[in-house]
Amino acid sequence: MLKKCVLSALPFLAACASLEPPAAPVAKATATPPSATGDAWFDAGRTAVYERKIRKAPTRKAKNVIFFIGDGMDINTVTAARIYDGQTRGESGEENNLAFETFPYTAFSKTYTTDFQVADSAGTASAMTTGVKTRSGVIAIREKASRGDCSAALKNAVDTILEKAEDAGLSTGVVSTAEITHATPAATYAHSAERGWGVDSAMPDAAKQAGCSDIARQLVEFERGDGVDIALGGGRAHFLPADDADPEYPEKTGARADGRNLAAEWQAKSPDHAFVWNRADFDAASADKKLLGLFEPGHMQFEADRPDDGAGEPSLADMTAKAISALSANDDGYFLLVEAGRIDHAHHGGNAFRALKDTQAYSEAVKTARGLTNENDTLIIVTADHGHTMAIAGYARRGADILGLSVYRDEHGADTPIKATDEKPYTTLGYMNGPGSLFAPDADLDEGRPAPDQSDVSDKNYRQQALVPTYSETHGGQDVPVYASGPNADLVSGVLEQNVIYHIMADALGL
Repeated sequence: MLKKCVLSALPFLAACASLEPPAAPVAKATATPPSATGDAWFDAGRTAVYERKIRKAPTRKAKNVIFFIGDGMDINTVTAARIYDGQTRGESGEENNLAFETFPYTAFSKTYTTDFQVADSAGTASAMTTGVKTRSGVIAIREKASRGDCSAALKNAVDTILEKAEDAGLSTGVVSTAEITHATPAATYAHSAERGWGVDSAMPDAAKQAGCSDIARQLVEFERGDGVDIALGGGRAHFLPADDADPEYPEKTGARADGRNLAAEWQAKSPDHAFVWNRADFDAASADKKLLGLFEPGHMQFEADRPDDGAGEPSLADMTAKAISALSANDDGYFLLVEAGRIDHAHHGGNAFRALKDTQAYSEAVKTARGLTNENDTLIIVTADHGHTMAIAGYARRGADILGLSVYRDEHGADTPIKATDEKPYTTLGYMNGPGSLFAPDADLDEGRPAPDQSDVSDKNYRQQALVPTYSETHGGQDVPVYASGPNADLVSGVLEQNVIYHIMADALGL
């Protein structure tokens, strides 16, 4: 056989290509549905292969893109939430699937930023909304600009996918259970040298004098296309003057030092603009309005606490449905970001219960979006910006309470806690670091590690035990999963640099 050797792009390597014509490709056998054998596990495995063999991604351009980000939702969070979700319905939980786990295409995303191995939400969200990796702590600007440098930020802004969608005539929306000015939602519509500049009172005078605007102001003053159509979340204080009482909590006030009422300015833009702050007004809001909904002065309630909110708050699924209903009126399509921002906050507090509950609500929002859209024209991508330090360990029996003690079934069929080498029980879920650390400065370890019991771990405020003492549990640097359905979904495969997610979405929309 004759071969021709050519230089490779890699130093010191060469590749040899055959000069003979390539062999004809072997035709893949036509897939036929498998017959049942009576073994449930075996049959389910063969069916899974069959479904993958007949799978085909839509080849047409996407009309719409819905981008879901579970803030801090790493693979351990997904696994634990999957089990928790099933167990809330009386199942063992392990065999359950969250809504996005049935998506046909998956990948992993690397979450580092250009300056941090373990990154924050600002840099990671910016990578996914602009297509370029950048520094931690900055919003939609290139890494050439240092964090906090207003002048450099103004020169290094990067167009976001939402901005490009508006330029192309698409409708756009941003939904979050965090403050709407928080890092992830802000990365769609704002540019800032500092993620903390959500309101003008949080900015240094030098930054204001250099021409930088706070993030809340950038949302209301957004000029690309016809402006952002839907913005739903928390962060009401960032839009109200410091002298104005909050409509829900009269003892609280707004946070703006410039005296502007940005919520009123939004509403005054046109008869088609509306502002709401409670559940009743949200439910009554017409789908043909450009809607700003701010349901808390700060972040929205955790899902576990939402039913107790006096003024009422819509769920993440409710807000997703409202946004899709409004944005779908545009025949040219839309881009929508939906963030479950409080998964991250629960993890920071070392409180696995609320993290899993919010992940369950996130799954419901994805299910809602899937039910309201067509897979043939809507690309849905579900992912996280970064991970956390929660682990699942301890050899618990199948079906054991994922939030409970690690247990096994003894010879009498009774659940018996598994003991550590200190002869004390422990939970299936735990954290590498955080406020639940056994070595916190105020910890009393005269008798060693505290022994949790079932009444302790069943409390919704329970903090799982952690190792290293930190005021707030930290992010993790692990890769995070990506799930996709719809046009271009087949490009979500393998291990991706996080900024590639932007390019998959932009390509799907033809931007």
